[in-house]
Amino acid sequence: MSPSQPSAPQTDPTAGPPAGGDDAVPAALTARAPHVPADRLVAEMVPPPRFQGARFDTYIPDAKQPSQAEAVQVLSDFADGIEGGRPATGKRRWFARKPAAPQGPRGVYLDGGYGVGKTHLLASLWHATPAPAERKAFGTFVELTNLVGALGFQQTVKTLGEHKLLCIDEFELDDPGDTVLVSTLLGKLVDAGVALAATSNTLPGKLGEGRFAAADFLREIQGLSAQFRPLRIDGEDYRHRGLPEAPAPYDDETVTRTAYRTPGASLDDFPSLLDHLSKVHPSRYGAMCDGIEAVCLTDVQAVPDQSTALRLVVLADRLYDREVPVVTSGKAFDELFSDEMLRGGYRKKYFRAISRLTALARDAGPLVTDAR
Repeated sequence: MSPSQPSAPQTDPTAGPPAGGDDAVPAALTARAPHVPADRLVAEMVPPPRFQGARFDTYIPDAKQPSQAEAVQVLSDFADGIEGGRPATGKRRWFARKPAAPQGPRGVYLDGGYGVGKTHLLASLWHATPAPAERKAFGTFVELTNLVGALGFQQTVKTLGEHKLLCIDEFELDDPGDTVLVSTLLGKLVDAGVALAATSNTLPGKLGEGRFAAADFLREIQGLSAQFRPLRIDGEDYRHRGLPEAPAPYDDETVTRTAYRTPGASLDDFPSLLDHLSKVHPSRYGAMCDGIEAVCLTDVQAVPDQSTALRLVVLADRLYDREVPVVTSGKAFDELFSDEMLRGGYRKKYFRAISRLTALARDAGPLVTDAR
């Protein structure tokens, strides 16, 4: 369904920079509502740009957390063992009902809090697996469910069943229907000999019991639990290890000037962007950011409700994946979500969004300096 035309943003990129000049007119995310064809969904199931260079030897374990170094070794061994999981041709004999059952678990589950490097390790596993890129898939849970919606269940099984490895980042445990759908899909893929790796979020209401979700994950995937080896990764959010706090928000004029003087930047006012996100499916947020080199937002405010907050979390993830710096005016990022939200079932997602947006705000510092 095509989203309706959004109302004009309060920050009008066509109005020109506050101090004149010959700078290019920035883009507006609120003017973008891309259509993403199914074939692109499959082709783009690779680690996002931020993790294209992720390798096991570029992961820096915290010396105080031995489970991190152990995870690197276990995943490296897991990657080495994938090659023999299926015939080299990837084709089945016509008379065989299914490939021979592989020995041992065909999956690994990375269990840890936000910011301990789970996505880095998952991407490193993808890169280390000895198979061509077209026979490995990497995507978020949302991207996987969107692929099923675009291709249909049987075609998705057929397409991914020819792969050696499927990596799923942020497996959603908070939607029972989608969890059952994806669990059924993974069961079919295991039967086809596909190796699996996953990270997950935490079930609503469970965060007060601790930040690890292995028991929840193994219970929710039911019959697949024997196929996964849980791999716990302890540690604190690496984005906070000795790094400075996020810079304070700028004034509107500075944000606007930065947008006009930064090639490839976008400029929107925050309330209009939140409204626009409600009209674009979250699976399109990545495509909406195509070609954007910096995001400039004026009048950042606390999000008004949980549905809006969850959409913002997805956008923050896509910007972080693409390493797009963010320049803002208005409220600081630690004021985006209410105390009630930060105590609720989606708390982990909101803290991850704050952490990632904070990192992107730090990345934007040189752009603002250059714009002055």
